[in-house]
Amino acid sequence: MGQAAKVLQLFRTLHRTRQQVFKNDPRALEAARIKINEEFKSNKSETSPKKIEELMKIGSDVELLLRTSVIQGIHTDHNTLKLVPRKDLLLENVPYCDTPTQKL
Repeated sequence: MGQAAKVLQLFRTLHRTRQQVFKNDPRALEAARIKINEEFKSNKSETSPKKIEELMKIGSDVELLLRTSVIQGIHTDHNTLKLVPRKDLLLENVPYCDTPTQKL
């Protein structure tokens, strides 16, 4: 896959992630859309392969951070937030144990 195709794929992936992470929040959806588009437009004329790879690494890291770390919160009361985690963020919260526990 050529470098231009990889850049386009990252652009699309960032927008898909934005739509999932900020679903039901029009203000955040629009702000993220504008920021993604601005970043890609500002670096559109970059020709250095090393710089392009560096920018793609940053974009990939941002996508991973959004997908794995952002949880929506909804104001329900004066000082109350209701967290709305996506299903892919809900992990089983059981610590790993090398040795099974013995039943007595």
